[in-house]
Amino acid sequence: MTTLEQKLREEICLVGRQMYKYRFVDGTAGNISARLDDNHILITPSGLSKGFMKPEKLIVVDMRGNKIDRDDETSGLNPSTETPMHIEAYRCRPDVNGVVHAHPAYAVALTMAGIDLQTYTIPEAIILLGEVPNAPYATPATVEDRDAIADLAPYHDAIMLSFHGSLTMGQDVWQAYMRLETLEHTAHLTYLVHQLGGGKSLPEQRIRKLLTLRKEFGLMHPDEQSLLPV
Repeated sequence: MTTLEQKLREEICLVGRQMYKYRFVDGTAGNISARLDDNHILITPSGLSKGFMKPEKLIVVDMRGNKIDRDDETSGLNPSTETPMHIEAYRCRPDVNGVVHAHPAYAVALTMAGIDLQTYTIPEAIILLGEVPNAPYATPATVEDRDAIADLAPYHDAIMLSFHGSLTMGQDVWQAYMRLETLEHTAHLTYLVHQLGGGKSLPEQRIRKLLTLRKEFGLMHPDEQSLLPV
């Protein structure tokens, strides 16, 4: 095992503990992955709590989702059932090296209520996340999840999976996780605004300035720029 792989294993376990601590997942839900190289990713196994994982339990798969068998402690474990969705994210985005799938309560509740996070209302979220679309409903733990994000992943760093969860991507696993925190914080604020009677979007010129900052900070990838609403 390379030093890089060991580092990624430890980082994924740290992110898993954070997700469990802040209730972004429950039970054995959620999954985390990191790109090892052009042909392999490291992903969490199915059926294990993200709050209590050990680095040696993470699984290496190829870009077709096949488990790479090793003489290690993953015997009897299977890759996450959401592996196809992770692979699709890496396939669509060569700049992405970390992917996090979670079940953030406020963000998911908004999809159930028919409220999306695409409105430009919170300055920090505009800079850090850009536009957050709602993917159409897909049956969890099936290739439907993969198909639901296929047209969105090339342009967005955060995607809501309607009635189900979220998918956040980043240059590394930690950035993907930090985007999850921002996403749920944004959803919580959006929920509070609706409880107070509803809010309104920022003026167009303010949105444009924030998106310019997103680009200047190196957070906006080229494909995303083609979909800018302003």
